[in-house]
Amino acid sequence: MSVPSLLDHVVIAGPDLAGVVAWFAERTGVTAAPGGSHPTGTANALVALTVDGRRAPHYVELIGPDPAVAHETAPTTFGIHELDGPRIVTYAIHPDDIDGVVAGARERGYDPGDVWDLSRRRPDGVLLEWRLTRGDAGFQAPFLIDWGATEQPGLSDIPTLEIVSFERIEPDPEPLRAIHAALGLPDGSVADVVEGEPAGYRLTVRTTDGETVTL
Repeated sequence: MSVPSLLDHVVIAGPDLAGVVAWFAERTGVTAAPGGSHPTGTANALVALTVDGRRAPHYVELIGPDPAVAHETAPTTFGIHELDGPRIVTYAIHPDDIDGVVAGARERGYDPGDVWDLSRRRPDGVLLEWRLTRGDAGFQAPFLIDWGATEQPGLSDIPTLEIVSFERIEPDPEPLRAIHAALGLPDGSVADVVEGEPAGYRLTVRTTDGETVTL
């Protein structure tokens, strides 16, 4: 078990943001800080992830429908419209050259998707801007993100929790391992792929009282 060296953030989504925040707090003892709203009709809350007690550019994003918006239907972002409870749906990595990684992966047979410019405002009014790929439809592979001049949220003044490991479970690991190889990144950059069932993500954290919890 290990922490991906290029981990940016782990995405936990659900049909109700307050419910996702409460679910996370009940299991970890940490209540996420409000993050802000997105043009997609979603909003988030954040918890920074430390490594061996040190601050690192990693965090957990809890995301759900924006409670300030009247929704006729649930947002489709991260498949929220299909969820009936909190779930780890995907994760992001932050390579040094997002455009170069996309181009190289396409040459090697995997398309991470186009790079998009996005932004949101924090509750204090500060504008955050970043670039990212949309990722694959099944969320098995990471999407790519580049924060540019914006401070990476894991380094901001938000609650913290220690990450122990993060990995992907797959009944047949080889197709996903081939996608990881196509990204052309150094070993250890992305989540380990472990054979098992059911398919999904496994995030293990250490609470402030020293207990390890797997989500």
